[in-house]
Amino acid sequence: MFAVVTPDTIHLPPGAVIRLPGSWQDYQALNEQLGDRSSPRIKYRDGEILLMAPLPEHGRKVSVIADVVKVLLDHLGREYEAFTPITMELPQKSGIEPDYCFYIENWEAIAGKDRINWGVDPSPDLVVEIDITSYTDVNDYLPYRVPEVWLFRKNQLVIYGLQSDRYTVETSSRYFPNINVSEVVTECLKIAYERNTSTAIRELRRKLASEN
Repeated sequence: MFAVVTPDTIHLPPGAVIRLPGSWQDYQALNEQLGDRSSPRIKYRDGEILLMAPLPEHGRKVSVIADVVKVLLDHLGREYEAFTPITMELPQKSGIEPDYCFYIENWEAIAGKDRINWGVDPSPDLVVEIDITSYTDVNDYLPYRVPEVWLFRKNQLVIYGLQSDRYTVETSSRYFPNINVSEVVTECLKIAYERNTSTAIRELRRKLASEN
């Protein structure tokens, strides 16, 4: 099956990634053409437009890892807001669609809002990205100064923390400093694939409760 990108049709087979030269106006036109479709995903950076059609495993891994974050936040009694899908945009500079994002420290600033004014309202505190097709670049979040990005790639979770003007690999999450989140995510994904997601999340809740 071939990829098709025309003024009338956008179709990408699962797993396909297309890079096109384009302006901010071209990006906006493609975004409008896609409408509310969840696939393909689209991003803009430095005069380049990228389109990606996720594989089925992409959505499953996103869902499990997002559930893990929610369980950990609930365990710590933290308030939060969570979003997916969402489009982050800085006109003429950047457009990106995180797989999942969380407002933790800044949840009150966007609570109840239907629209977020990027550049005025705060960016998410934590973004979760699954990279199966080499589409994701953690540096895409630098213009938004997202404090922490979790990137799941090659069956491993890597935590990136914002330090000044760059992302560095961290050994722990600033939001869960006493929890080995990489280990937790790996175990939950293993259980989810061997059994199902509900079992993985129940086991995580049980384990956290037993450690209190």
